[in-house]
Formats: sequence, structure tokens, C-alpha cells
Amino acid sequence: MAGAALFMALYFWAAGDAWMEFSLEFIVQRPPFWFFMLPVIWVILLVELYDNRRASQPKETLKGIVWAFGINFLIYLVIYFTSTPKSLPRRGVLAFIVCAAVLTLLWRLIYIRLFTSSNLLRRVLIVGAGRAGETIVKVISEQKPSIFNVIGLIDDDPEKLGKQVGGFEVMGNSHSLIKKIQENQISDLILAISGEMKGYMYRAILSAQEMGVTLTPMPKVYEDILGRVPIFLLETEWIVRSFVEKTDTGTLYELARRLLDIIGGLVGIFLMMLCFPLISLAIILESGFPVFFSQERLGRGGQPYKIYKFRTMEKDAEKDGIVRMAEENDERVTKVGWILRKTHLDEFPQFINVLRGEMSLVGPRAERPELVEYFQKEIPFYRARLLVKPGVSGWAQINYGYAGTVNETAVKLEYDLYYIEHRNIIIDISIILRTIGTVLGFKGQ
Repeated sequence: MAGAALFMALYFWAAGDAWMEFSLEFIVQRPPFWFFMLPVIWVILLVELYDNRRASQPKETLKGIVWAFGINFLIYLVIYFTSTPKSLPRRGVLAFIVCAAVLTLLWRLIYIRLFTSSNLLRRVLIVGAGRAGETIVKVISEQKPSIFNVIGLIDDDPEKLGKQVGGFEVMGNSHSLIKKIQENQISDLILAISGEMKGYMYRAILSAQEMGVTLTPMPKVYEDILGRVPIFLLETEWIVRSFVEKTDTGTLYELARRLLDIIGGLVGIFLMMLCFPLISLAIILESGFPVFFSQERLGRGGQPYKIYKFRTMEKDAEKDGIVRMAEENDERVTKVGWILRKTHLDEFPQFINVLRGEMSLVGPRAERPELVEYFQKEIPFYRARLLVKPGVSGWAQINYGYAGTVNETAVKLEYDLYYIEHRNIIIDISIILRTIGTVLGFKGQ
């Protein structure tokens, strides 16, 4: 759609051009090189809508497109009024922004109408009506529009038979599983059995698979829907049996990742130097020195290092010596600090840590030793986030705001472990692009 909008913009531009009509010659000679980069900028600003959880929601889609339209328009106005008069293709750029917004919205609405149709939803039975089954029912039910057509639950506990779990009936046990599959044209079974699976249930599930029914473990469905790992529903040995094995990404990925870190680190240092005079002056005028802030954090393998940021809080923010977590509306944050946090400009000095190899562009948030010690006592698998380098940005940072409580920190850990388990260079690049979109959209915290 962005490509089609570019073509339409060139056509409308040529229609009002006094020098030449729309032609190959016009395309080659008139538009500057940057004009052909407009579709790339448009897609970067829409990168959050390439998340399946957002792509199926009309409200989120409209919100994202309107936001991208506004940011494009504001950026162009700034460039237009600071450039030499009549040096920019005003008609062409305006036509692109309007066409891109309209075409993208039309296509997205068609996508939502087609791929969220109830006729295309997979018909699901959930095997297990315990804590895991109740959790996945709640997760599925909260998705609007629906992503599965849940028919009911199956459980061998006679006390649960006929009862409601999250609005769905426990409609049978392992002995009636095959019959329920046939009667209700079931296409998928979600396996949410927390305890030991009995022999007859095991045989019934194998028979269902032989009939062509898709079997999916509950944690896999949870991860696919939410982009998180269900840490409170996993067995202790999971960290050794499954998680650690999946985190072995191989030498090629590590080399590509380090190259990306070096390139990104150099670009980040360059941008920091451009912004440094203005940011430093603003911080000094409001609250004086120091401009930078450093603090001990834990890196990969629990190795301590010093992290660097532009100072965003008042001086001596912890003068009483009590370690506090940063909050969403932290009273210690200065006015300049609020702007720096919203634009993520306060993070730029961390590119020094990236070039030194202490951090990566993408990874879990770097945390203080005192908080790591506290959280690993309260949250299962918390220390597993130290299996990789901390990042300037990360999967948890772009999907979740500040964590001010233990429960919120647990949710962020679920995102972190999902990233560590599934990370690859494509995911890293997508996180970087979404971070750029957050910076341009003033959506940081």
C-alpha cells in the first residue's frame, strides 16, 4: 500500500507540474532520492501494527494509522519551513501521506474483516480445567476480536464435570474426548494438564492426533497470543530441560548481533554528540550538574558494570539510601528529564556500554544488583534474564511500561524470557525499528 501510495503521489505531483507530464523521464529527473524513501518511513512508523495482536483490532489499527499520518505531517512541516523556499515537493509529499493513510486503512480493514471472520476461526477444546486451563481460557477470552472458537473443556476430575470455567463448560472426560471431537468438528486441542497425565487420557489424545486434530501445549498458545512465557505455570526443571537449550543461538547469530551492536553503537554515539550541547544546557539550567548519571547494574552472567545515562531525576534522588524502582509518574523526575524519557534521549549514553560490549542494542533491561537479589526471591526464573546481555531496548520495554510492583515485574520477566527463548536477528531488527517509532512518536516512559 505504501508503494502504491508513492506511485499515486508521483502521478498527482506530475498532474500539477508545469515542466513535464507524468512519465519515466519525470520519475527519473524530478523527485529527489529521499522521496522514494517515504514508503520506508511510513512502514517504520507503522511497525507496531505488524504485531498480530494489534493487527486484528480496528481501534488499534485506526489509532496507529492516524498517529503515523500525524508524525509524517509534522516532520515534513518542520523540514519544509526550515528549508530553502520552493525547494521541496510539497504537493508530492502531501499526496503520499494522504494516499498512504487511506490505502493502508482500507487494506487493514479488509484484512480484519477476512481473517477474523468466525467462519475461519479454529474450533478448540481445552484439555485440562485446572489452573492452566483456566488461565488460557481467560487469555483467549480477552482477545477482541476472538482468535479461537472455544467449544469447551475436557477434564478427568468428576467434580469439575458440567461446571463452568471462564464461561465455558467442562463437557466431558478422556473417555468422551473422541466423541466430543466428532460431534463438535474440533480442529485443535490445547493441552493444559498441569499434573500427571493418566494412561487413558494419553491414548485418547494420541487417537485425536491420528484423526488429524492439531495438538498444542498451553504454554505455546500463551506465548503465541501474548508474546510472553507463563512463568507461574511452568515446572522448575523447565529452565534446564527446555529454556537453556533454546537459548543456544549459535556463533553466526552472535557474530551478526555483535556487528549490529557496533554499527548501532557508532550511530548512537554520533546522534548523542549532536544532541549533547542542547541536552546538557537544558539539564544544567533546570537542576545544575551533573549532566550524566552512572549506576552499577548486572550484565550477562551477573557481572557488574557501570551504566551511563543523561540525568533525568533530581540530584540525590535516593539520599535516604533506600533503593527504589522507577515509576511511571515518578515525582523525582525533572521537567527536562520527563522529555528525555519520553523521547528515550536519556538512553543515548548507553551506546558507550554497547561499544564496550557490556550491553547490546536489544535485550532485557539492565537491573541493579539489589533489585535482582530481591526479585529472584519473589519471582520464579528471574535470574534467567541474566543469560544474555542487557539491552538499550528490548521486547519487554516496547510491550510493557514501567514495572512498579512485583507482579508488574513478573509480567516484564515473561516478556524477557520470551525474547531470550525466541531471539534471532529478525526479531532484534524489528525491536530496533519499533523503538525508533517510539522515539519519533514521543511514546517513551
